[in-house]
Amino acid sequence: MHDLLDRLFFAHRPRRARALFSAAAFSHRRRRKLRARIPPPHRTHTFAAMSNKVDAAQVTKAVAALRKHSEKVKAEGGSKLFDGDDDDDAETYSVMVSTRRVPQRASNKLVPIPLPHPLLSLDVAEVCLIVKDHQGEGHKDAKRKVAEMEKCGVAKVLGISKLRNNYKPHEAKRKLCDSYDLFLADARVLPLLPKLLGKTFFKKKRQPVPVDLTKKDWPAQVRKAAAATYARRGAGTCVSVKVGRAAHSQKEIVANAMAAIDGVVERVVARKWANVQAVFLKTTESVALPVYNALPDAEEDAKARVEEEAAREARDAERKAQRDAE
Repeated sequence: MHDLLDRLFFAHRPRRARALFSAAAFSHRRRRKLRARIPPPHRTHTFAAMSNKVDAAQVTKAVAALRKHSEKVKAEGGSKLFDGDDDDDAETYSVMVSTRRVPQRASNKLVPIPLPHPLLSLDVAEVCLIVKDHQGEGHKDAKRKVAEMEKCGVAKVLGISKLRNNYKPHEAKRKLCDSYDLFLADARVLPLLPKLLGKTFFKKKRQPVPVDLTKKDWPAQVRKAAAATYARRGAGTCVSVKVGRAAHSQKEIVANAMAAIDGVVERVVARKWANVQAVFLKTTESVALPVYNALPDAEEDAKARVEEEAAREARDAERKAQRDAE
C-alpha cells in the first residue's frame, strides 16, 4: 500500500517528491557527520541514568526557611502582592525547574502533575465548568449532573454562548478570572476558548482544564483535576508549578514539591534530567531558594548541540525543498 502511494506521489508531483527525498537524505548524512564529533562516552555516571536527584532533606530545609520568612513578614505587617487577598490564596509555594536548553516548541497546553496533597479542596473550592450549549446541547445535562454530585465543587456551569455574549469587555473577563479557583471546560469547546477568554487567563495561568463530558465518569475527572497542579511548556528555560498553600503543613509541601519535580522532569522537560540545570523553591513574595544545581557535563552538552544543529538544518532543508517544489 505504501509503495503504491509513493509511486502515485512521484507520478503526480515528481519535482516536489525529488526535493523532499533529497532534503531527507541530506539531513540524514549531515546528522551522521555531526554525531561523529561527539567525544567517546566516559565510564562515569550520566544524568539520564539517575532518577530524582533532588535531596528531600534539602527541600525540607528550604520549606522551613520559606515558612519562617513568611511568618516574619506577616508579623511585621509586610505588604502582600495584592491588597485584599486571603492568606491561603496570597501565599503559595512553587517549584521552578530551570533547563539547560530553550525548548524547540512552546505550547499553552496544560500538563497535569498529580500531587499527594491537593491544592484545592472541593469542600470549599469554587469551580467554573464551561460547556457546549448549542441548541441546549450539554448545558442542561451538565447542570443536572452537577446537582446530583455531592461536594463536586462546581459552583457555576457556564455555556459557551453566554461566555461569548456576556463577557466581551476586558473588565468582565478579568472579574470572571478572579471569581473561581479552577476552570474546567468541555474538551469539544476548548479550541474556542483562547479567543473568548482573552490574554488575562493565560497570563495568570488560569486557562481551563479539559474534561470529557461525553463519558459517564466526568465527575471523577473534576475531582482529579482539582487534585493536580499544572505545568506549561513555555518559550523560556523555566517551568514553574504551584505545590502548596499557607494552609498546608511543612511535610505536605515537601511531599508535593518532590512529586512535582518528578512530574515536571518526566512530563514537561525534554531529555529529562539531562536537560535540567537547576531546581528552585519559592513563595509568592520570596526569593527563589536553590535545592538542586547540576554540574557541567561535556558529553550531554555536545549531544544537545548536535541535536539542535541537526534539527535546524533539517528544517532549513525542508523549507528549501518546499520553495523548490512551488
